[in-house]
Amino acid sequence: MITYEPFWDTLKKSSESTYTLINKYNISSSTIDRLRKNKGISTQTIDDLCRILNCKVENIMIYKK
Repeated sequence: MITYEPFWDTLKKSSESTYTLINKYNISSSTIDRLRKNKGISTQTIDDLCRILNCKVENIMIYKK
């Protein structure tokens, strides 16, 4: 199972918030909701989050058995 737990830690450590992701970077609120519920998101969105948060993919998501 892919989980986005690392994303929330990375977001807390950054200067960004869910508000800025939505309003400044045009990440949809439904995408934020999908991250909260560990549902699938596109690789383009993962790429965007890595760019915005200046981090690696493993700082956004991990695989758990």
